[in-house]
Amino acid sequence: MTMAAGTSSKIEKSRRNGNGDAATRFDRRLTKILTCATDVFYDKGYEGASMRDLSRTSGMSLAGLYYYFNSKERLLYQIQKHTFTTIVEQLRERLEHEDDSEQRVRLFILNHLEYSLAHPKAMKVLSHEDDVLKDGAGAEIAAIKREYYRICLNLLEHFKRAKRLEFNSRVAVLSLFGMMNWIYTWYNPRVDADAKALAREMGDIFLRGIGAASGRELQKKKSALSN
Repeated sequence: MTMAAGTSSKIEKSRRNGNGDAATRFDRRLTKILTCATDVFYDKGYEGASMRDLSRTSGMSLAGLYYYFNSKERLLYQIQKHTFTTIVEQLRERLEHEDDSEQRVRLFILNHLEYSLAHPKAMKVLSHEDDVLKDGAGAEIAAIKREYYRICLNLLEHFKRAKRLEFNSRVAVLSLFGMMNWIYTWYNPRVDADAKALAREMGDIFLRGIGAASGRELQKKKSALSN
């Protein structure tokens, strides 16, 4: 049994026994550990961090920490899984209430930026420790990331059909992620807009950009047909 599965089974066991308070305490402790682990990985990097560092930061004994997670790799796995799963779930909830193809793309951008600005340390850990996880844990996170990519790709394909545009959807998706993913490196709340305003501006830049790319593609096709 993996450690992640082990922690889940402990919570479920407490709930089945009617011990809701114990399960709540377990959840709170688990959340605290993950928050502290994110801080440590943010400050020291995954390779530079140790379980002893995590123990000191969380205020738990080393033995107590190992009760929840048997390695720092399992902690990184849980941080990445929680982050990606939360982003995807929140996005799906938002998309349920919107049919317009452009607004759905804009909601994708807003959802990503809101989470990024609310959790900049987690986003840095995700970006810098992207290839650390191996085997089953790495495959599971990669699957969630592919799902997120496909959601964005489908949104842009729908937008392209609705607006009768021509552009490379893969390039557009990866360019959009390039715009959004590094916001934690430059965002300054004293001079930059909040997430909603920033998402609106970034959405304008991105959508006008793929519109211009579409115009060039159509012009190429016309030129090819006339020659």
